[in-house]
Amino acid sequence: MSQISKAIDIARKKGKFAQTSLKSNDAAGVNEFNYTNINIKETVTSQSVLKQNRVLSAIDDHRIIDIYRLLRTRVLRRMRQNNWKSIGITSAGKNDGKTLTSINLGISIAMKQNYTVVVVDADLRSPSIHKLFGIKPKVGLMDYLTSDISLDDVLIHPGIDRLTILPGTDGIEASSELLSSPKMSRLTQDLKTRYPSRIVIYDLPPVLVSDDVAAFAPNLDTALLVVEAGHTGIDRLKQSIDLLEGVDIIGTVLNKSKESLHDQEYYY
Repeated sequence: MSQISKAIDIARKKGKFAQTSLKSNDAAGVNEFNYTNINIKETVTSQSVLKQNRVLSAIDDHRIIDIYRLLRTRVLRRMRQNNWKSIGITSAGKNDGKTLTSINLGISIAMKQNYTVVVVDADLRSPSIHKLFGIKPKVGLMDYLTSDISLDDVLIHPGIDRLTILPGTDGIEASSELLSSPKMSRLTQDLKTRYPSRIVIYDLPPVLVSDDVAAFAPNLDTALLVVEAGHTGIDRLKQSIDLLEGVDIIGTVLNKSKESLHDQEYYY
């Protein structure tokens, strides 16, 4: 058993993890949600940009699609069992793959006809969801939290059925204050209760970079921890789990792993 596996096993025995542990190599008709009835900007993103950034909607490799389907199935099963509607995705440090996992999990869930998804860029220090979509939004979550603009002016439909993103723009330092503000709390409740079939995914900052995740944690139903193979050390993983004390951790995604997929070696 690897050091990472041992740490996760210890955390699970302590009750910090839900029973499901997830592995990915980069990490499925809604009548009440109709984009024509609300004021959401639609941005048709270039397929070449999406493919270059490894966004699931532009990938035709069935092995990768199947991995995200498995991730989707396990996440949704646990969320349905607990009546959870929102999930935060984080990691120990930078560049572990949390943002791409957030986006691709959201797309995979949106592919199921009975769900709509909002992916929120809650990494206020270093927002990047819009970059993976090749979008340059004029306003984002920070603008919504610090001004009187409407939520509909911030939301973007990126041309993928049943998927909406709430992007970020420029990074800020005083991020934990905004993430723990009453307006942010009201927003999280509104996003997950307005439509009964909606799942809300928050791309959170890395746990060890700041206190942002701890500040935002009371607004989450559950969390998913992304672990980078060969990079996330055992001490950093244990520290991340400790800092997520009180959060129902639904499981982990082992990212950037190299192993056999359907009898073929594939690195992603």
